Amino acid sequence: MEALVIFLIALLIGSSHLDVGEGQSNTFNIVNFGAVGDGKTDDSGAFLKAWQALCGTKGATVTLEIPASKTFLISQSDLSGPCSSSSIQIKILGNIVAPEAMAWKGSKECWLCFREVNGLFLYGSGQINGNGASWWTQGKGAERPTALHLHACNNLKLDGLTHLNSQMNHIGVHHCNGVSISNLHIYAPGDSPNTDGIDISGSTQVYISDCFIGTGDDCIAIKGGSSNINITKITCGPGHGISIGSLGEGGKNENVEQVYVRDVIFNATKNGARIKTAPGGSGYARTISFEEITLINTRYPVEIDQRYCNGKAHTCSDKGQAVAVSDVTYRGIHGTSSDEQAIYLDCSSNSGGCTRITIENVNITLSTFPLTKTLQVICNNAHGKAIHTQPVVSCLLPGFKRPFI
Repeated sequence: MEALVIFLIALLIGSSHLDVGEGQSNTFNIVNFGAVGDGKTDDSGAFLKAWQALCGTKGATVTLEIPASKTFLISQSDLSGPCSSSSIQIKILGNIVAPEAMAWKGSKECWLCFREVNGLFLYGSGQINGNGASWWTQGKGAERPTALHLHACNNLKLDGLTHLNSQMNHIGVHHCNGVSISNLHIYAPGDSPNTDGIDISGSTQVYISDCFIGTGDDCIAIKGGSSNINITKITCGPGHGISIGSLGEGGKNENVEQVYVRDVIFNATKNGARIKTAPGGSGYARTISFEEITLINTRYPVEIDQRYCNGKAHTCSDKGQAVAVSDVTYRGIHGTSSDEQAIYLDCSSNSGGCTRITIENVNITLSTFPLTKTLQVICNNAHGKAIHTQPVVSCLLPGFKRPFI
């Protein structure tokens, strides 16, 4: 009987285009490909064999299961399509952990790298652990991999998983069309460098909902080439808030539009709702809204920074041209700020500044003592309107006379 089982597994691995028939499903288990799951043995070879079988199998839906109560040590892995099935599922019930920095082999671009896999669905109650602490001591400038990298994976879904301690970014979504991300828990210490929760670039039709994200950098970052991004019901903290950008670094032309953020809690974050662009860049960030935002001891709740460069805020002067920022709405923002600069609109003198900015129904109070301090609004080259705001955004009120320079 044992010999028969081994023979059948060998057939499964060897076949690159198994056909389980339309309307049927087929499930593989990584253990059946030789994975040990003790957290010490390198299970990368078994993982790649299982992936080859999964990707090469035809059928309505094919599934690879990572079983519960086991920890699989997986080295850097490139998992490429296109696959034979239009529905590729990886059900993660156990734990996947990366090797430490000293034991790393392969590319430092990414750890778990999925490329051109349409219909990919990663889900389950398990964990993806980047084991990042050994990387963070190398400093911000060191090359570090994104833990889960998804490139050109259309009709992508992520649901239910816990992501821990990425080497750099936890999840990178690049050049994907049609993305659903929900019910994730993403954790890294607040002082871990550049451990963004979810980075989106060059992607469209992205929906992110019902996630908890606490990291050492942006909870969610939306970068150039992205459009039609919907983000709802996110709890963010610690971290640097939800950011558009940075855009235009190194003189690049970059565009972001149609971003809708709603029902978000920023809890003890360094930033809240932020747009950041670098002087000298071009392109645009437009049609962006942040609505129904709760602030809990947030340092910089509302921010547009067009002098962002070299990875630092408010540090650079204007350079000839700027990424145009327009049609931005901050509405229904309530809670406490840990810093006096509650609203920071520092726009470039180029391209007419920031235009059609709306700040409405905002009520921010200081969370720190002494209460004799007052909230401040920094406002340079911003144009638009302010309705029912505390603190008062005088530069956006009717009749405001800008100083003659």
